[in-house]
Amino acid sequence: MRFQDKGVVVTGAGGGIGRAVCLEFAKEGAVVAACDVDSAMAERTVEAVAKEGGRAHPFALDVTNPDAVANGMTAAKQQVGGLDVLVNNAGVREIVPVLELSYEEWSRVINVNITGVFLCAQAFAREVIAAGGTGAIVNLASTLGVMASPNRAAYTASKHAVTGLTKEMAMEFGEKGIRVNAVGPGVIRTPMTERYFQSEDYAETIRSIHALNRWGEPPEVAKAIAYLASDDASFVTGTTLLVDGGWTAGKKF
Repeated sequence: MRFQDKGVVVTGAGGGIGRAVCLEFAKEGAVVAACDVDSAMAERTVEAVAKEGGRAHPFALDVTNPDAVANGMTAAKQQVGGLDVLVNNAGVREIVPVLELSYEEWSRVINVNITGVFLCAQAFAREVIAAGGTGAIVNLASTLGVMASPNRAAYTASKHAVTGLTKEMAMEFGEKGIRVNAVGPGVIRTPMTERYFQSEDYAETIRSIHALNRWGEPPEVAKAIAYLASDDASFVTGTTLLVDGGWTAGKKF
């Protein structure tokens, strides 16, 4: 197992990709700190991990609160026996035209999607460096970290920022033994995107924009994240791996 007894922190662990990530790392032997702003959802993820024979501990965590992040990372380190991997998965989005996007909604998306990534990565790196260890960080970007889509200005801006911050942290943390990468999922069927699939016509549109003629599932993203966090990717840092079924490869006519 690639992560036997490794300490793995996952934010936004309450469902969707986050829960799949927790299950994937636990399956490979990790002890997982399942962090979510919704403590009940974090606990459900821990129950799902336990049902599969894995080890995980729930943590209530608001990734936009600097003190909560610093204290939470220290608590997670103690609970899981050390910090080896951080997966910055917590994220939100808006679907609002630019001209109608409020400052409050803009700030909410930016604070969670990029400030949260910064705070958690900083706290994780400080703990790892202080302990004289090494580690890996995987940030959740998006295909909208390399392209754009209407009515998602804050989300698109935040995910472009994640790809840039990933490169910056890779440059600064590399010599300290911490690799930093990102994944850029395409359309993945999760509770956040479920509304897309309620219409057969819209679901068919989603299929058609992917070269593989289908949408993705959370475990497919989780496996890519596990690869980037593992020693199999020991010479990989500062990159964004697109897990998008060929969405960004080109458009069908």
